[in-house]
Amino acid sequence: MIPSFLIAFREILEAALVVGIVLSYLARTGQRRHGAVVWAGVAAGVAASLVGAFTFERLAGGFEGAAEQIFEGVTMLVGAALLTTMILWMMRQRHIAAELEQRVAAQMNRTRRFGLFVLVFVAILREGIETVIFLSAASVPSPDNNLIGAAAGILAAVLLGYLLFRGSARISLKTFFGVTNVLLILFAAGLVAQGIGELNEAGVIPAVVEHVWDINPAVRPDGSYPLLHDHGYVGGILRGLFGYRSRG
Repeated sequence: MIPSFLIAFREILEAALVVGIVLSYLARTGQRRHGAVVWAGVAAGVAASLVGAFTFERLAGGFEGAAEQIFEGVTMLVGAALLTTMILWMMRQRHIAAELEQRVAAQMNRTRRFGLFVLVFVAILREGIETVIFLSAASVPSPDNNLIGAAAGILAAVLLGYLLFRGSARISLKTFFGVTNVLLILFAAGLVAQGIGELNEAGVIPAVVEHVWDINPAVRPDGSYPLLHDHGYVGGILRGLFGYRSRG
């Protein structure tokens, strides 16, 4: 649940910030009348993302056996690659707000409302597709409560985005994205490990060493798991967050 919450919260917050920056620029320049175009772009982007999610889910449900393991392994590796690329890209975007406002100004100067629509639509669709891929990758190793975590993350991101642009929330976005970057990088590393594991089980990648490590302590007499076991309290949390395995 925590990885899905973090992914949805991070991605939807980025989309909310884009929409907030565009609407704020229109308000400052006396062009509120174009707000409807922005919201139309948001609605179209969300609708296209939902279509993409449905298509991806239907495709994923059509595999069985080794094909399913290969699909899951590839999905996790692709998700890890995109997640890492997105984080590295975000770390270089120090002037993203100013650049976005310049792009909006260019569209408005040309009186191209369709250009403004496309700008917002593409931004929302990009975040939506990334969310679909990341959540699909996250649901393979930890399927429990994935939908609940994602829904909670979306609601929290929308609320925080609204409060930020209403001036009610005073947080450092630099610090926020810095902390989530670290967590998501660790999560991406876990996806790589488990994606390779899925491909190994499907026979695509041979095992160089059958077991690289095994720190599984013995199960307690009462049947409970020790803390560091990947079904224990601590190990279970690490498994849900970063794909931790006590034996691999």
